[in-house]
Amino acid sequence: MMWLLVFLVCVLIWAGGTYWYLFIKPGAFSVESVRPPGPMELDQRKRDKVLKQGFTKEKIPKDLDAIIIGSGIGGMTAAATMAKSGKKVLVLEQHDVAGGCCHTFTEKGFEFDVGLHYFGQLHENAMLKVAFDQITEGQMEFVELKQHFDSIVIEDGEKQRDYTILSGKTEMERNLKKQFPDDVKAIEEFFKIMKITARQVALLGIVKLIPQWLALFLIKSGIADFCSSIFRLSESSATDVNNRLTSNKDLQMVFSYYFYGVPPKDSSCMINALMLHHFKRGAYYPKGGASEIPFHITKVIEKYGGRVLVRAPVSRILVDKKEAAYGVTVRKGDEHVEVRAPVIISNCGIFNTFQKLLPPEIQVKPEIQSRLDMLRPGKASFLLFSGFDATEEELDIVSTSIWLFKSNDMDGMMDEFFGMSKDEAPENIPMMLLTFPSAKDPTSKIRHPGKSSMTILTMVNYEWFEEWKDSRVRKRGDDYFNYKMRFANHLFDWACKHFPKLREKLVYQEAATPLTNTHYLGCNQGAIYSADHNLGRYYSEAMARNRCDTPVKNLYLSGQDMFSCGIAGALHGGLLCAATILSYRVYIDLMLLKKQLKWKKAKETARLAKEKKQ
Repeated sequence: MMWLLVFLVCVLIWAGGTYWYLFIKPGAFSVESVRPPGPMELDQRKRDKVLKQGFTKEKIPKDLDAIIIGSGIGGMTAAATMAKSGKKVLVLEQHDVAGGCCHTFTEKGFEFDVGLHYFGQLHENAMLKVAFDQITEGQMEFVELKQHFDSIVIEDGEKQRDYTILSGKTEMERNLKKQFPDDVKAIEEFFKIMKITARQVALLGIVKLIPQWLALFLIKSGIADFCSSIFRLSESSATDVNNRLTSNKDLQMVFSYYFYGVPPKDSSCMINALMLHHFKRGAYYPKGGASEIPFHITKVIEKYGGRVLVRAPVSRILVDKKEAAYGVTVRKGDEHVEVRAPVIISNCGIFNTFQKLLPPEIQVKPEIQSRLDMLRPGKASFLLFSGFDATEEELDIVSTSIWLFKSNDMDGMMDEFFGMSKDEAPENIPMMLLTFPSAKDPTSKIRHPGKSSMTILTMVNYEWFEEWKDSRVRKRGDDYFNYKMRFANHLFDWACKHFPKLREKLVYQEAATPLTNTHYLGCNQGAIYSADHNLGRYYSEAMARNRCDTPVKNLYLSGQDMFSCGIAGALHGGLLCAATILSYRVYIDLMLLKKQLKWKKAKETARLAKEKKQ
């Protein structure tokens, strides 16, 4: 009888504790914190006061709870979530403007996005939309792009084949079936994979949040695999899955056209499926440009007593004798300013954090090296920014993003290109993304009348540019300039084949090499997508071990390295980091908010229907 009583008391305590944790314990997020968007701030001086606050000792908030290294979306998300939880945070950015890959720059009257070209999952009450509304308190507005958001162009010798990718709950699949009528079954199977990955990918986040010993037990025992096929999909090569589905090389290209430096044979089928599914309910662009994201998140951080300071390069993470992080040093001219806090979050990538910022005696520790051995550096990016004195209509440009390929054999052409010598590479680029940010944002016509901008992205080897890594930015010499312009000229000529009016209206052009990315964005070896997204990274055990906490007590990681590349991947890396530090139900709160908003919408719809009948 006594044991039964003890058991019942334990059950009641557990149930009460769970109820308190889920429904009573104060959280960071709430419906009430979201308010209607205010008028867009067009005064650049006022925007600079938010985005370009230079670091000084006097601006450091007192009694800091956390320091965040890097103002990319991962760091800003972690910072805003912690700030809304009552923590006083300081974000330190080495560049002269906040935002990381979300920042924009303006030259000669032309505005360019750096790393944000478009993203999805922002339809009403989508998880990403709910998260954005919380970290910006509802101030971000997004423009939904045309349904035809992507074009895939395969230039196989003299033959050119164009495929359109449409957004839409049913339209995306139906449109592909029209273009590939002999592969209907393959498309249906791939869309089943997309649905499974979208619904069950949260389980890969959960293995990063539950105790590591429990996650490894569930994976190694086979329980995790028995419960969900997501663990098998994450470990499946995209090429293997594509070959199983179809022998049509063009369709295989469609299943894997989002390039991030890893050929399909070495990448996870799950990641490629997630990327396409990401746009199933629409593609979006920030109204006012990508810099709106750091602009509004900074305001939220400041609202709760925090700061975002730029021109604040962190030179070292401070670690005490007990191997616990307790602060950072910031380089200010010839001085190194020490800033202390009980929690340090690094959003500058695992390689920069472990190999450059930690003290040498900590870097060599086996537990640090084993974490590094789980990942490898990502492929570098090359970007070309072009400005035109002409309108969208005069240039015949579109908001659709154009993905250009020289072949339908992604594995073959990537292996061949990345295996080329430094001198062969510039004239043999096999793929590029062509996008017009000015055509995506309707406010561009107001903010930059009569002007249009184009961004081109491709992947390159860092080693091709490495000989100039120790030279100063903008003073790298004629050899460097001429070499990078060989890449730039090839990319621009390729773009002009598809948009002939570009050439005569070109008035500004700048090429960003891996060295540029390293200088301005702090990317390790110029990789804007951070660590390599190879298949080994997405093995279940690797996912469980690659988590936000680190072998150094009080030091945490955020951003793309914690889950996947892109704005959405980095944002989730920030949420995972905040959840780990706060021991807080971040995702449960977001799901409950999503349900609450859905019920609210249903009630409103029912009320309007009732009024209409009356």
